[in-house]
Amino acid sequence: MEAIARTKYLKGSPRKARLVIDLIRGQDVSRALSILRFTEKRAAAPITKCLNSAIANATYIAEQQNIAVDPDDLWIKACYVDMGPTKNRRRMRPAPQGRAYREQRHYCHITIEVTSEEKPKTEKELRAEAAKAKKAEAKKTKAPKKDASKKDAPKPAKKAKKDEAEEQEVIASGEAVEVDAPEEAVIETSPEAVEAAEPAEESSTADETAAEEGAAEEPAADETAAEEPEQK
Repeated sequence: MEAIARTKYLKGSPRKARLVIDLIRGQDVSRALSILRFTEKRAAAPITKCLNSAIANATYIAEQQNIAVDPDDLWIKACYVDMGPTKNRRRMRPAPQGRAYREQRHYCHITIEVTSEEKPKTEKELRAEAAKAKKAEAKKTKAPKKDASKKDAPKPAKKAKKDEAEEQEVIASGEAVEVDAPEEAVIETSPEAVEAAEPAEESSTADETAAEEGAAEEPAADETAAEEPEQK
């Protein structure tokens, strides 16, 4: 839904009116009215009247076409100021030394177009959306690499750390730590090797007995040598 309102032959220069009309271009109707309300310019009041007329035209056209339009959904699609005539508005201003300066006082025409269609996206919004899309794609490409690195990482290292932490806790509490003894290796021997090992064991036992007998005789000889001087 679109509606247009025009104000013609407004007293004032178009240059001064454009300063105010540029503030509301592309804004929502409610926001534009609040901006005009607090703008300290002479052109703000007639521009506000023109905007209210455009809103009324939009609601009237919607009623005729049986279309429901909320005034808050309207926004200013186009607004501009055209230069009006200067004829019959020439004035004379007194100047020094009996002279006079001629003044040209201007008219201007204001046009405001209001619509309820969706706003087109600005360049800034398009750039922001493009940047967000690039970031999302970058995250998607980086995510599989991180998962693969996590899968390839060795898991026993975590278990070893947990075991060390448990051992430290037990030591701190003063409890005994049970350590699994290493399993003894079992060596299979043939009967021939057993027979060859038996004579060697017998000879080693004989040597041990002879050494024990010699050790026993030595203390006995020392005792006899100690008794002889006492008898003298």
